[in-house]
Amino acid sequence: MSGTDTENAQSYVLLQIGERRFALPASEVSELAPPVRLHQFPHNSPLVSGIIVRRGRLVPVYDVCPLLTGKDSPTHQFYLVARRNFGSASEPAAIPVSGDSELVTADTVQVTSPAYVSGRLTHGGESIEVLDLDRLVAFESRAAQPNS
Repeated sequence: MSGTDTENAQSYVLLQIGERRFALPASEVSELAPPVRLHQFPHNSPLVSGIIVRRGRLVPVYDVCPLLTGKDSPTHQFYLVARRNFGSASEPAAIPVSGDSELVTADTVQVTSPAYVSGRLTHGGESIEVLDLDRLVAFESRAAQPNS
């Protein structure tokens, strides 16, 4: 890696969802939370498996494993709490994570498909998709809506 490449590198949190690894920009990650009680209730929100309470706030939990891996979610070890942005506002959102996570610094290559992936990074010889949580949740929400 040249000096210029290092200057453009960003920090990412690598996380395991199912049997695959993905990345989120570290700037969007608030915390890694232990597996606390998941409160479930009847709803029609795609991907939402329930809510957890973190720091006095209700945080929706988005089960993205079936969408990203095509398989049911395995038992998770913790929740990754990140920020979802809505224009100038933001709110926390949690993703169940099924394996270890780590913080890495890497360059990314932008990609345009699928819509919820903002890029790819290479770490340890592995190509890892960088998720855009806002687009991921919006993508699934649009896909679940009936055609009008």
